[in-house]
Amino acid sequence: QVQLVESGGGLVQAGGSLRLSCTASGSIFSTNDVAWYRQAPGKQRQLVAGIRSDGTTNYADSVKGRFTISRDNAKNTVHLQMNSLKPEDTAVYFCNLWLYGTTLVLASWGQGTQVTVSS
Repeated sequence: QVQLVESGGGLVQAGGSLRLSCTASGSIFSTNDVAWYRQAPGKQRQLVAGIRSDGTTNYADSVKGRFTISRDNAKNTVHLQMNSLKPEDTAVYFCNLWLYGTTLVLASWGQGTQVTVSS
């Protein structure tokens, strides 16, 4: 069973930056599409950014131009660079294997990493 571990969250002021990391228990990222999701209190989990196995990226409109998803296949890691953070970015962030074009994921959810943006 694939295990995903998210890290890099924290408390930051509005306008600041954070870099999240997602690592997996096996060498699976190079052959799978991977996405970052977030869930704010009282809201449904939503896709934030995705990167396909060919390197193509997709972003939610709310983060375009501010967030960048990237992958390091050698380290089996996917990153989410978040710049110009806003209080509305506050949420628990998760990564997962993304079934492109659907809302489905292919692995169990990890613990996530908390991102809190203060105004």
